[in-house]
Amino acid sequence: MKKFQLITRLALCGVLVCTLDACSLFKKKKQYTGVSDSDMISGSPLPDRPENGVSFMSANVDRSKFSPVHFGFDSSEVEPSDLGKLKEVASFAKHSSKQIIIAGFTDERGTAEYNRGLGERRAQAVRSYLLQHGASDGNIQTTSFGAEMPASEGHDESAWAKNRRAEFGVVK
Repeated sequence: MKKFQLITRLALCGVLVCTLDACSLFKKKKQYTGVSDSDMISGSPLPDRPENGVSFMSANVDRSKFSPVHFGFDSSEVEPSDLGKLKEVASFAKHSSKQIIIAGFTDERGTAEYNRGLGERRAQAVRSYLLQHGASDGNIQTTSFGAEMPASEGHDESAWAKNRRAEFGVVK
């Protein structure tokens, strides 16, 4: 009888191990890749980049070549006063083979998830403008930081207006 109980227990342990091992096959793949070790901004992961993508925060990205463009509250339409800046970036993109990264940002109002989405819509709106003005689709990458990395730390309309922006990074 004891031999039967031992064999039963060993068989159950074997089934349990196989079941747990099989469960590991269904784990989600790592969804996000890293800036250095990770694209984590205050604990929020950034979306995947294409295989040949470059991180906006990389040392080989010049983030000072172009001025940021700004947006109204809860809007992904570039402020009309900033269209000249977009034309400058579009002209560069049209005549250059360098990769451009557009990063969308928001002010602090709204949830992290909503702001990440709004930042992405802003980056996509800028990307769309650049493509309509001759930029190559393969040379433009977008990302969103939402409310992270504010341009102004204030908590009033003046600060919020500075934070509702899209910035440009040119891969060196």
